[in-house]
Amino acid sequence: MTDTPTFEASDSTLLLVDDNDALRERLARALRDRGLVVTTAANYDQAMALAEGQPPARAVVDLRMPGKSGLELLRDLKARCPEIQVLVLTGFGSIATTVDAIRLGAANYLPKPADADDILAAFDRVQASIPQPATEPYDTPSLARAEWEHIHRVMADCGGNLSEAARRLGIHRRSLQRKLRKRAPE
Repeated sequence: MTDTPTFEASDSTLLLVDDNDALRERLARALRDRGLVVTTAANYDQAMALAEGQPPARAVVDLRMPGKSGLELLRDLKARCPEIQVLVLTGFGSIATTVDAIRLGAANYLPKPADADDILAAFDRVQASIPQPATEPYDTPSLARAEWEHIHRVMADCGGNLSEAARRLGIHRRSLQRKLRKRAPE
């Protein structure tokens, strides 16, 4: 059993934004049990209205919501209160959206399903100062490199099971075998 963290009054406010009512309320209850003052919103408009009233110290934002996305909410929350720590929570993660979230100032990025302890651990990993968006240009990997990395990540997720990886990737086993024999693109 982990110790319940203690928070200063200024750090204890958290805005939880997710369009899934059951997940949002379950997470809110668990975070409240751990000493946070949690307000909830189902979409961009509700979240911005709550942030206008009293900006929270932290926010957990779902990436995909009806209407404006979590990235747009992240951008506007950071513009409204630059010191806010925002964690992006998503069931549809990709390298590109992770990079976009970090560039927009996200403190961290977590895949769903995540529980209250995962969220608090992600906030704990945040450095004392929130990183500023990168000023250096980002070298986008080639399509071949991105495909190679994805295939190897799926293989690792499948524990090396070639048939399962081929099924998840939607390609024939022999095609996957040929792709695995290739070296990593530069």
